[in-house]
Parts: sequence; C-alpha cells; structure tokens
Amino acid sequence: MKKAVFTGLCVMLALFIGAGGVAAKEKVVVYTSLENEEVVDYLKLAKKDLPDLDIQAIRLSTGELGARMLAEKDNPQADCIWGWAVTNMSEFVPKGMLVPYKPKGWEKIPAKFKDPKGYWVAIDLYAAALVPNTKVLKEKGLPMPKGWKDLLNPAYKGMLIMPNPASSGTGFLQVASLLVLLDPDYKNKPVEENKAWEFLKKLDKNMGQYIKSGSKPAKLTAAGEYAIGCSFAFVYSSLKKKGFPVALVMPEEGAGYELEANALLKGAKHEKAAKKFLDWAISESAMKRYATFKLGVTYPGIPGPKDLPSLDSIKLAPMDFPWQSKNRAKILEVWQKLFLK
Repeated sequence: MKKAVFTGLCVMLALFIGAGGVAAKEKVVVYTSLENEEVVDYLKLAKKDLPDLDIQAIRLSTGELGARMLAEKDNPQADCIWGWAVTNMSEFVPKGMLVPYKPKGWEKIPAKFKDPKGYWVAIDLYAAALVPNTKVLKEKGLPMPKGWKDLLNPAYKGMLIMPNPASSGTGFLQVASLLVLLDPDYKNKPVEENKAWEFLKKLDKNMGQYIKSGSKPAKLTAAGEYAIGCSFAFVYSSLKKKGFPVALVMPEEGAGYELEANALLKGAKHEKAAKKFLDWAISESAMKRYATFKLGVTYPGIPGPKDLPSLDSIKLAPMDFPWQSKNRAKILEVWQKLFLK
C-alpha cells in the first residue's frame, strides 16, 4: 500500500515538474504585417533575447490584419500588434481596440514616431520605390524611369504592376502619397475631387495588374513577368542579393513612406507576456536587426542597410498621416470605384 502511494506521489511530482517546464515559457500571440523573411529573421533574435516567451507570430497582409482584428473585436485572439502601418493602426484607437502602453525605452524614441498617449510606437520606416527589371527593359527597348510621371509613357502599356491599396499597406501609401503630392489643396476639397485621381487614371492605362501584396510587384517583375514593379525599397535589396536583374528607383517627385508600429490589444489574454515582447520590440537589439532590412528605424543613431541609399539622400514625399488615416475609407472607396471594375 505504501509503495502504491509512493508511486502515485512520484507520478504527480513528475507531472508537476513537467507542467512547470511548460509553464516556464509564457505564451504570447502576435499579429504582424512585416514581410515573411523579416519575421523569420527577427524571431530568431527575439527567441534568443526572450527565452522565457513562447512567441506565436501570425503574419497577415496589412488589410487582412485589420479585417481579422475587427472580426475578433469581442474576443481577441492575439495579444499585440508588431510592425503594422500607422495609418491603419490609428483607425483602431477610437474603436477602443488598443490600450495605452509605453514600453521600456519609450523615452528614447522621438515624439514624431509615437502616439503621445502610448497607443502605438513606431519601429521603422519603409518607402515606396519603383523596381524595374533591367533585362526586360533592355530586351523591349524601354527607358529607365526616374519617377511616377515617367510611368505614363505609352511604351509601358501592360508592363506595370502595383499593389491594391485596399489590401496592401504599400499600395495605400503609394496612392495616399500621390494625393498629397499632386494636389497642394488636398485638405480643402473632398477626396474624390483630388487632382491625383486624373494622374492615376492615366497610370491605369499602362497597368498590367493590381495585386494584394506590396512585395509581389517587385518579385513578379524580377521573374520577368513585368517591366516595372511599384513596390518598396527593401524588396529590391532582397532580390538583388539573390541575383535578379533589378534596379532601384526612388521616385524623383518624392517617395511615399509609412511608419510600422506596435501596440497592445485590448482584451489580451497574455498581457504580461505581450508587454515583455513589446519592450523587446523597441529595444536597441531589435532595432539593429530591423535596420538590416529597412531604410530607417526609429531608434536614433542606427544606420540602414549598406545596399540601400541612406535615408538622408532620399527625397521623401510630404506625407500627412492624420489626414490619410482619417480619410482612409474614402480614399479606398474612390480607388476601388475607379479601378476595380
């Protein structure tokens, strides 16, 4: 009898120790719209820096991430957001779906890169870019573009590819930047009367396809399916390293850009673990890793990749994030009415 009791105690102890081993890692579910290869690379560092966390990252396109958050509003399935476009993030503050949290190291991030109440803090900046296939241009006798206006050349008919702004953050920043760039009076008129729509109608005549992903235009162009992909700078860097015949053109009119930010979700089931992750996500260690992919990070003094132009050498478009966020739904409504037929 004593032996049986002792054996039972040993089994219970073994289960307790086993359970303790599992419990040693705190689970955190993270939604992100960072590119797949970025997520894979960054998580290697995160798991090294945060050995006590079981990080479950789910990657979605910018639009899909927002749609999932809305669908899960009353029962969130994620704990925090990592690397999502600020123009999207800002819409969810008044919806009551984010809670303020100022991560450790908050004071090191410049004010222009964070919400003053702590609803979000940006980690990096990505910029719109044109990624031509130099081999295709040469074979078809097409000129190398310098900017957006060059893409209206009839010689490019059917040879351009661009992201759909309704599903892609890159696509939205491209359209939103043109609305501000091409119409100085944009704030004083209805969105549908913006002068940039006439430009986009002309551009549409040369467009071969609108696609869901922000990186796919560059990747399909690199594969030779198109002459020029309207994408963003980091994708060029990745493709060039792999040997594809691509070039990088930062539009001479000004490159639209977006901030990618983090936030804590209201109703997070693993809030403590989420806060640990968000602390790490703006740390110097994380920022240095982001900088191997991005044009610029929000932590001061960290340079970008060597194979991309320095941030201070690029002409950036005059972005108006508050206006773009406030008018996001209308911008997408007009775009889809005009170009998704």
